[in-house]
Amino acid sequence: MNRSTLLVSVALSVAWRPAAAQSPRAANPERPTVATHAYAVAPGYIEVEQGVSARGSASLAEATSWDVNVKIGIDRHVQLGIFGPCYIRHSAGHGLGDLGLSLKLRTDLTDRVATAVVPAMTLPTGKERLGLGAGRVLAQLPVVLSVDGPLGVHADLNAGPLGIGAGRPQWLTTASFSHPLGALGVQAELFHISAGAAGQRQAGLLGALTVTPVQWMVIDAGGTVGLGSASPDVLFLGLTTNLGRL
Repeated sequence: MNRSTLLVSVALSVAWRPAAAQSPRAANPERPTVATHAYAVAPGYIEVEQGVSARGSASLAEATSWDVNVKIGIDRHVQLGIFGPCYIRHSAGHGLGDLGLSLKLRTDLTDRVATAVVPAMTLPTGKERLGLGAGRVLAQLPVVLSVDGPLGVHADLNAGPLGIGAGRPQWLTTASFSHPLGALGVQAELFHISAGAAGQRQAGLLGALTVTPVQWMVIDAGGTVGLGSASPDVLFLGLTTNLGRL
């Protein structure tokens, strides 16, 4: 997976849970954190996530992107995702990035603990010569654990290989936490992606605020402080909308 895709499309957000108790029309975003949660869109429903970001090591003007994730509920335990950067701009060029498909296969362990595996693949839709894509099909296989903890704190833990198909895979490890404050929410995450054939080592500390003006819409805004020379700082703004039944 290329650097741009790793920065802004892996992942993803946590909001207040548990999903099993909420309306099927309630938005349940996976953005803006690198971690994803173990819940799925209700069967027959569609939810669209999108966000813009600016990032760079010396300046946030070094690169920008617009990322989209379309989530479709297939079954209570299965969700289809169509995701990727629809637009990337950096010094080498601009255009479409590598788009991908994912399947979230999830189950509840208890009424407060859920787990999932999320196999995904990206296709070489971005121009490799402009640094917009990897130039090949790549796969990933993160495992997810979501826990509703005490005092209203929710945690999402992710681990698994990325960049499968390019040679030595990268390894993703994340710990993401959120807490609701009425219609507002706060999020924090620490993530690490090891070096591999598909990209350099990346790590960061992320913080974000969320606003839920209506149950089917969540707005997020925040940023990431890069930890290491290959890990840029990021500012982002996003919107998740549950569009209802297909």
